[in-house]
Amino acid sequence: MPELPEVEAARSLIEAKALGRVVSWVDDTDSYECRPHGPGEIADALVGRTLTSAHRIGKSMWVETDGGDGPDLGLHLGMAGRIVIVAAPRAGTPAARDALELSAGDPKPTAAGRGWDRFTMRFDDGGSLILRDKRRLGRVVLNPKLSHLGPDAALIGRAAFRSRVGRGSAPLKARLLDQSVLAGVGNLLADETLWRAGLSPRRPAGGLTEDELDRLRRALRTATRAAIRKGGVHTGAFIPHRRRGGLCPSCGAGLMRATIGGRTTWWCPADQPD
Repeated sequence: MPELPEVEAARSLIEAKALGRVVSWVDDTDSYECRPHGPGEIADALVGRTLTSAHRIGKSMWVETDGGDGPDLGLHLGMAGRIVIVAAPRAGTPAARDALELSAGDPKPTAAGRGWDRFTMRFDDGGSLILRDKRRLGRVVLNPKLSHLGPDAALIGRAAFRSRVGRGSAPLKARLLDQSVLAGVGNLLADETLWRAGLSPRRPAGGLTEDELDRLRRALRTATRAAIRKGGVHTGAFIPHRRRGGLCPSCGAGLMRATIGGRTTWWCPADQPD
């Protein structure tokens, strides 16, 4: 499932390859992906607009149009969605022979193919932006509501992190997954972060000391930056070992598994004691 690092990669791709381009046509006919909008509603709002900036908070992403006074386009990747940018055809080259794609996490262009395209914006230069979503769990919405989200996990300061994460009786893993507390941490990033910090996912969040909370924040920042740099949360040092029979990559102890905060959770009982 896309988490903060994957969404940041998609945002960066839009920023690098789609800004400054004018929308000439929109396919918003997938009424499930584009709910609650009816077919044609997003198209009417965007055709003729220029994409001006791309933003993200947590796992939510949006694109502004026309210098901030136009509608914002919210793009949510869901479980398996990805953003694809199709390059504009080179001058004098038939579009069918020159349609190349760039997707987040894959810097090499590949031949274009329709695949599981759920939403498409075509630009006046001939290229396009596509939300490709095999599982059809993503969302495209105008002027998305983001007030329910907490501070971005990659940017939150020390004092805010202490006050928001270090309270309550909920297990620490569940606290990290609460998007109203901290936006952007998903299941894999939480396990990677807790392992790096040496903290049990079962400990009550309000029982952590300030030093432990500071260590947790540093581990989260390190894990997030590494995942962005390497191409996703699946590249974490702990993630490949989250499986039956898996061993801690640090001390070799057998990993424990439980459901915490509604999600399957893995941790090292030796390095992350309760």
